[in-house]
Amino acid sequence: MRTYRIATIPGDGIGVDVTEEAVRVLDAAAQGFRIEWTEFDWSCEQYLSTGAMMPSDGAVQLAEFDAILLGAVGFPGVPDHVSLWGLLIPLRRAFGLYVNLRPVRLLPGTESALSNRTADDLDMLIVRENSEGEYSEIGGTHNPGRPDEFVLQESVFTRVGCERIIRHAFERAGGRQKKVCSATKSNGLIHSMPYWDTVFDEIATEYPDIETRQMHVDALAAEIVLHPDRLDVIVGSNLFGDILSDLAAAVTGGLGLAPSGNINPEKTGPSMFEAVHGSAPDIAGKGIANPVAQILAGAMMLEHLGEHDTAAAIDTAVCEVLEKGETLTPDLGGSATTSELGSAIAQRAANR
Repeated sequence: MRTYRIATIPGDGIGVDVTEEAVRVLDAAAQGFRIEWTEFDWSCEQYLSTGAMMPSDGAVQLAEFDAILLGAVGFPGVPDHVSLWGLLIPLRRAFGLYVNLRPVRLLPGTESALSNRTADDLDMLIVRENSEGEYSEIGGTHNPGRPDEFVLQESVFTRVGCERIIRHAFERAGGRQKKVCSATKSNGLIHSMPYWDTVFDEIATEYPDIETRQMHVDALAAEIVLHPDRLDVIVGSNLFGDILSDLAAAVTGGLGLAPSGNINPEKTGPSMFEAVHGSAPDIAGKGIANPVAQILAGAMMLEHLGEHDTAAAIDTAVCEVLEKGETLTPDLGGSATTSELGSAIAQRAANR
């Protein structure tokens, strides 16, 4: 029997709650393979006790695993830039996870924030560059404490980085509606975005059957709200892809339903999968967090590992449970607990 070694990092807040349910569902759904789970307690709590989000050899410890299932990190008392740069971003770069894949769609039994929109209108794939761009450590604070104090924050756009993420978006579009929209801001960012546009145009010539658009990111944000049916695959830089994917998730039912993958397409290192939502410490441990996004992130992980049938079974189970509407968490209008919704999905996936 095939065995996959998967590392879990439940993290903080509801990350712990929803990761438990994702593990339950994946174990129940597994057929023809088994998962060997190893949990790591890296979190803001560890930071407060040790001064580090994870050990200095954290990436070395994780390198031997087939994939990583990450909960959520962030907790009051620990600045967001500390929690993010202490765990998530270093792992993305250590393992070459240059693709951040965020599918956003209107699931059965859920409602969009937009009126009169159906599932056919709301089905997008955000392909976000995940290793460079605006999320750079280059820069610093100068003349601290003086009246002329200032900061510099540099963006990094390499040809390799731009080419590979844009090409990945085109490859994904080939299996969908054959449409790619590039998020740019070349009218305001005089160097980085015109360069991004140039690379996008070059890559587009390799895919003559793919329909292309380039939109300024502010106009594209409006397009997601006003005309989501015109969009299929959206490719953007690290910052633009981050913002647009949260917006798209919000209009397709909420962040509690949106999974994501930090992916190394070449599989030279373990890819990492997580829900889009944060740690929501205000509801942590109350048993009311929606586990669907983390469960679907687990399904994305299995898809990446080649377990297509089981991934599809989990996706179907989620859709069937939501559409039935009998076991929904409060954010979906129900009164079920996190565990009750997770158990319902696990049972449906196991009985396929």
